[in-house]
Amino acid sequence: MLWPSRTTQSPTRIMKSGAIVEEGFVYQEETHLTVLKTSLFFAGDGFTAYDSKGELVFRVDSYGPDAGDSGELVLMDASGRCILTVRRKRPSLHQRWEGFVGEGTEGKKPLFSVRRSSIIGRSSMTVEVYTNPGEEYQIEGSFACRNCTIFNTEKEAVAEIRRKVDASTNVVLGKDVFLLSLKPGFDGAFAMGLVLVLDQIHGADDDAEAENGSRVGVDPTNEDANFSP
Repeated sequence: MLWPSRTTQSPTRIMKSGAIVEEGFVYQEETHLTVLKTSLFFAGDGFTAYDSKGELVFRVDSYGPDAGDSGELVLMDASGRCILTVRRKRPSLHQRWEGFVGEGTEGKKPLFSVRRSSIIGRSSMTVEVYTNPGEEYQIEGSFACRNCTIFNTEKEAVAEIRRKVDASTNVVLGKDVFLLSLKPGFDGAFAMGLVLVLDQIHGADDDAEAENGSRVGVDPTNEDANFSP
């Protein structure tokens, strides 16, 4: 297989993680969302995400060049309902971000946090879920290359970000169009929130990281890759 998996697992197995942000975005089948950046002027401008039928699932309206400094990014569903807010925590040694249910953060406890790994030489992020003590994820690889994987505490791949290939021409599309692939049972809204955080953390370093290439053993151009062994 080309999907990185640290354990042998059935392709139809449903993950135990369930809803972290919202139950309605926990898919019972392996799901591939096509994510598009909606502006090319600034790193982290906005996103739209579509399912395999071309229907809008998520959107983030353009939030401009100072979003990382001003603080909060809001993930919405197709109708414009705010389902998740991510905010950079200050001060933060490892550039920590936190996610909150709905719109805004005032008076709310965070659902999860994302921070850079403190291990020198390791290209990874650590995600801690506050609503379920002990639930943690590792994001490994290069978001700049659109080639990274999310692993759960059991070292199983639960989601992946990779370059999208045009099926008719077999041409790899630009980095502003990519796939977010989800294993059954993994919260798609949570995964999309992680995409927003990764875009903010790595946006300024995209060019430098792209020159270094991918660090995950996955072919990002292979459309047939999946979670199965």
